[in-house]
Amino acid sequence: MRTLEEQIEVTAPVGAAWAHLHRVAEYPRFVGGVVRADARGRHHAHLDVEFDGGRHAVDAELTDRGRGRVMSWETRTGPPLRGTFALYPLDAGHTRVQVRVEYDPDGLTAALGGPRGFAQSRAVEEAVRADLALFKRLCEE
Repeated sequence: MRTLEEQIEVTAPVGAAWAHLHRVAEYPRFVGGVVRADARGRHHAHLDVEFDGGRHAVDAELTDRGRGRVMSWETRTGPPLRGTFALYPLDAGHTRVQVRVEYDPDGLTAALGGPRGFAQSRAVEEAVRADLALFKRLCEE
């Protein structure tokens, strides 16, 4: 498994950022490639993802921890991915959003296609950074 950690500071209270993370239907607004997302109960989500010229269905399990400021997720179908979002209040109007993504490069390529090796790691890094920038914009609207 490879691990990627990134963070970004948003100009929004921690509660507002937390609310956006839990609105599964908003995922297409800040997760690249997600074209549709639906909550399936409190702890599951179904995503339709477009990647490498194809459309893929992905089911994920979501788990809250840490007094409402840490959300973990893991795919149950589709590419083998798991990760954690952690929100840290910096002051009343600013939040640090930290994301950790773990992925199996071979499993990711097998499930979705795309680049291999270093090119794949770079593509994952760029995607996570872009998603964080979109999340920042969503929180600051």
